[in-house]
Amino acid sequence: MASKYSIMVHDLLKEFRLEVLCGPDGYLERKISDASVSRPGLPLTGFYETYDTDRIQILGEVETKYLAQFSEEVQAEKLGALFAQNIPVLILSSDGEISPLSLDQAKKHGVPVLKSAEHASDLIAELTRSLNVHLGARTTMHGVLMEVYGEGILLIGDSGVGKSETAIELIKRGHRLVADDAVDIKRVSAKSLVGSAPELIRYFMELRGIGIVDVRRLFGMGSVKPTEKIDLIINLENWVDGKHYDRMGTEENYTTILDISIPSLTIPVKPGRNLAVVIEVAAMNNRNKKMGHNAGKELEERLLNSMLAELGENPQ
Repeated sequence: MASKYSIMVHDLLKEFRLEVLCGPDGYLERKISDASVSRPGLPLTGFYETYDTDRIQILGEVETKYLAQFSEEVQAEKLGALFAQNIPVLILSSDGEISPLSLDQAKKHGVPVLKSAEHASDLIAELTRSLNVHLGARTTMHGVLMEVYGEGILLIGDSGVGKSETAIELIKRGHRLVADDAVDIKRVSAKSLVGSAPELIRYFMELRGIGIVDVRRLFGMGSVKPTEKIDLIINLENWVDGKHYDRMGTEENYTTILDISIPSLTIPVKPGRNLAVVIEVAAMNNRNKKMGHNAGKELEERLLNSMLAELGENPQ
């Protein structure tokens, strides 16, 4: 799927340690903007209808064995037709091969050819994962992102409600800061969001009355983490007398970010509440729910069965 974001070939070379077999002029700045990866089986037979040539193309053992049936001249002709489609890059897996004549065709059409030490299936999986991260839709939100008991907790709320102070208490209790104030959020799959801090303010935190603190220097490397999946969103708001707050935990609430719905809670803030402990419990309870255990619904079912038993009816 095409993206408005892009990465360049030199990013692939650095991340995947690829060998350059053909590097035409300007190939390092060649842009890749499609998160999908293709194997050019049908194009090598001459069929290009509906084939997306904006994707990275992987040449593996199957394609190599198919091409081996033909002379080097015919191989060069078939691959030359593929290169003529202006594909961004062709990567050979560890079991993929290409003839010198075909490399000449790649140079003629200005297409870089790279070589990987990975098998085709592993290479495609890793490329897809990486491209989804680099090219995924993204947004920035005001909040604090923490890792608490392995759960990514995004704290949001009005300025001054106590998000940073709560985060500091969580850090002191052994949990890790990902981002404070501004959280860069990327959609990395159809179901997952990953958050990180902008490079400029990474691991810095503002505490009113103190100023800016460097969490990594004050609390050590174990107190921070560069990225984290967002599992739960907690909205901190000042306590409003008379407002209904969920007391059973049976209500399923979600917040939608980048078209992905994330479980969310609203936790009221007032003097005397230990928010760090409440958020720890929320993180553990969220993990418990993902494992299929919902304490609120279990208690609700027990109460219903007890009432039916008292009425002389058979519990369901």
